[in-house]
Amino acid sequence: MTTRDSHIFFMRRAIDLARRAWGDTHPNPMVGALIVEDDEVVAEGWHEKAGEAHAEISALRALGRKPRAGATLYVTLEPCCTHGRTPPCTSAIIEAGIAHVVIGATDPNPAHAGKGYELLRAAGVEVVNGVLAEECADLNLIFNHWITAGRTLFAAKSGVTLDGKVATRTGDSKWITGPQARADGHRWRRLFPAIAVGAGTVRADNPRLTARVGETEYCPWRFVFDGLLRTVNEKSLPSVYTDEFHERTIVVTTQHGGLGYVRKLNSIGVKTWVLPSSTPKVNFGDFRARCTTEGITGVFFEGGAQLLSELMQGRELDYLLVYHAPVLFADEKSKGILSGLRTETLANAIRLERVKHEVHGDDTLMRGYVRYPEKMFVDEALFNRKGYSE
Repeated sequence: MTTRDSHIFFMRRAIDLARRAWGDTHPNPMVGALIVEDDEVVAEGWHEKAGEAHAEISALRALGRKPRAGATLYVTLEPCCTHGRTPPCTSAIIEAGIAHVVIGATDPNPAHAGKGYELLRAAGVEVVNGVLAEECADLNLIFNHWITAGRTLFAAKSGVTLDGKVATRTGDSKWITGPQARADGHRWRRLFPAIAVGAGTVRADNPRLTARVGETEYCPWRFVFDGLLRTVNEKSLPSVYTDEFHERTIVVTTQHGGLGYVRKLNSIGVKTWVLPSSTPKVNFGDFRARCTTEGITGVFFEGGAQLLSELMQGRELDYLLVYHAPVLFADEKSKGILSGLRTETLANAIRLERVKHEVHGDDTLMRGYVRYPEKMFVDEALFNRKGYSE
């Protein structure tokens, strides 16, 4: 292999190592590292969770000896150069005598970006950076946003037909996408610290809102948006309020929902966030601020269409994942993925940036960062017609 090919080969292995901690490192990034001597991998490591050894340290410990002369360290993210919960990795690399360091993505923190390279080079270490940089950065959508924007990432997922529909005119939607796409959706659930749905989805589908990956079921924080607490005013409570994970459920509501229902939820171990609002609609800005204060770095919204539409209308959605199935309804009365805007020209359209495409069985996933136009017109009549409690 050429030097470039070998760098790509070993960096892909480092990316695979980083993914072993998928969803476990918040608020830290996922990072993978490996040590190569004479074109052979002799040690591997990855960051398992916040407070534990960084990937570079894990790889050095796995080696269990001093690296041979000319050894190369591959790492998916620029080594840290400041002392946090753990000492800086740049110092450990220099002390170990590593001769070459090949790096994927640059530290997204503007205060640190590039400084790790400078310290290593100043110590005589040969540094190659930017190898599979985009793929390495893509590992850490949530962390990158948390560091650069200083707030929680709001992402949303939906499964749609080729003509952009999420349900037939009668409400039938199970299942538009196939089993492989749905399994990938659970993988994304596993990544995020929290999942969010509207009251309508809870009342219609009684979802479990857990990530089921292989034989393991993982429960993140589960947010239910219910401005009038209609999910509580039921003969039988939904499973997210009664199952073994019910203490991981947070109902986001307003003062219009009634303190009696709030007390009922709290009495059975379900948490509530009562956010101020002049209407039964929860303000997404207030919700995001509360998530940020609580240290919840990312929220994965799974619908329904009304909740996602209001996120978009309020310019609050940061990232969107859409699974397209090879299905057509061709029915104007079937339910679309998004609504509520008056988009009269392409210049006023919402677009995705840094787009990724994936194939899952017969379905395709398109995902990317949401870019809003300078001028965006909300259909006020439609916007005010329904709230989250619907």
